[in-house]
Amino acid sequence: MNDKEIILTQDGLKKLEEELETLKSVKRREVAERIKVAIGYGDISENSEYEDAKNEQAFIEGRIITLEKMLRNARIINNDEVDIDTVSIGSTVIVEDLEFKDTMEYTIVGTAEADPLQNKISNESPVGRAILGKDKGTIVDVNVPAGVIKYKILDIKK
Repeated sequence: MNDKEIILTQDGLKKLEEELETLKSVKRREVAERIKVAIGYGDISENSEYEDAKNEQAFIEGRIITLEKMLRNARIINNDEVDIDTVSIGSTVIVEDLEFKDTMEYTIVGTAEADPLQNKISNESPVGRAILGKDKGTIVDVNVPAGVIKYKILDIKK
């Protein structure tokens, strides 16, 4: 079974590496200490502190495995590869909603680093998929659960 390629920008790579390092060097120790303290309370069969710490330990170890796998399968998009003529992963795109005349700015990223609150949208999201590969001035139809939204691509930058 082939692992899925994870597309990351340089910033996304750095964030995942920092998270992995924090989990391995800080969080593992903290949860190990919590388990040690909880064991000191006596009978672990009915010890909620012990149970909580073990659950957190399982979560941390699972996240470490996930991050290591993501980094192993990562393809890094360098800023030099970002084309300003057409929308690509790593592009920052300014679009206008033609119905409401709202202007939005999105950065197109891989799914691993998508964060809508930071206006980083996935290349696999409805908007990302609709504008990927398009030129400045193009009008695209975006299929969303509420219907179809028409966007005009106003600008593309790195």
